Amino acid sequence: MTLRALYVDFNSYFASVEQQLRAELRGKPVAVLPVVAETTCCIAASYEAKAFGVKTGTRVSDARRMCPEIIFVEARAHLYIEYHHQLVKIVESCTHVEQTLSIDEMVCKLTGSQQKRENAIALARLIKKTIAEQIGEHVRSSIGIAPNTFLAKVASNMQKPDGCVVIEAHELPEKLYPLKLGSLNGIGRRMEERLNRHGIDSVQKLYSANRLQLRSAWGSVEGERFYDKLRGLELYEVKNDRSSLGHSHVLPPKLRTHMAALSVLHRLLQKACMRLRSYKLHTSVISARVKFLNRPTWVAESRCSATDDTLILTHALERLWQTYPKHKAIPYAVGISFTGLGNHEGRSLDLFEPDTIQSEKRNSALDNLNMRYGKNTVYFGGAHNALSYAPLRIAFNHIPDLDIENHGTKEK
Repeated sequence: MTLRALYVDFNSYFASVEQQLRAELRGKPVAVLPVVAETTCCIAASYEAKAFGVKTGTRVSDARRMCPEIIFVEARAHLYIEYHHQLVKIVESCTHVEQTLSIDEMVCKLTGSQQKRENAIALARLIKKTIAEQIGEHVRSSIGIAPNTFLAKVASNMQKPDGCVVIEAHELPEKLYPLKLGSLNGIGRRMEERLNRHGIDSVQKLYSANRLQLRSAWGSVEGERFYDKLRGLELYEVKNDRSSLGHSHVLPPKLRTHMAALSVLHRLLQKACMRLRSYKLHTSVISARVKFLNRPTWVAESRCSATDDTLILTHALERLWQTYPKHKAIPYAVGISFTGLGNHEGRSLDLFEPDTIQSEKRNSALDNLNMRYGKNTVYFGGAHNALSYAPLRIAFNHIPDLDIENHGTKEK
């Protein structure tokens, strides 16, 4: 079995980009925040910060306690996306990028002479060298090389930062044995607990289990797929249709009020509706959520006839808001999500829905004006007090289109 996959994983990506752009941050503990506030969490940490135990999800107050010298910077999503596209082009100049898997991960398919160990390692060095020359030496990557994408990703995590690890077929399974179950992509905390209940508490026991045992542990055919991936087989994933779409935002301190939270929700809803239409989808379920300081999260959900109309979904949000808790707890994060997504072709129209043609014309005009003249050129009034908030965010597996996400402009 030859080497077929080269996996590039950029180390502490958001923090590294900031350190590359700002010389005063280099060599220092840095944490990137969605918004500058003591009650939010870090979305990225430099390796200097990680040395103190700070990681993604660490609260700002805890990070400050762990590392008093830590420097907090607010995320600049548009820059991370621009750097992502530059990095893809750079890697593409060295070898073909088979797939971008997230903002900071991509996989390349090795062919011909590249499948020899020495040539694959030379290619990895070339990629690192070209990135250092064209982007800068502070944006580093760990590269994994293996018979399939799954094992290449595992290899990329085995030596960080700036590592290069090769796993060849003849080294299996022994090279995996020192790893923890949670080090394998696809095994989160809950999955690890399930495996433990089936008597699997190490990678060695996982590898020794047969296909039926893993199917039973996973409760689905995914267990058998995992069996094959561990052995270096390349399984091409069937791309699932988008199942949900939404936006969330951590509120800055001055917006932590009942009415400001609603304004930000309106802003998020209008952004999500524009994305929905750009994908030619409609939704039949809208949900809103608000996180409070020292109180349970409020979540409300409503079904509706399949639609992509901002006005209809705005009315749905207003109805949901009528169930908002009466307590005086302070809101600190809000979110909007659409589920029950479907394509326009399969949509069944509601007998009582307003004139569909007119609503489509209205939404098309809104989108075109905002794309041409910039975000917030035209908007529904509910978002008026939050127009400068709810900026671009990056999900782990979604790289936003800057034009659509920012309505034709880049947010600074």
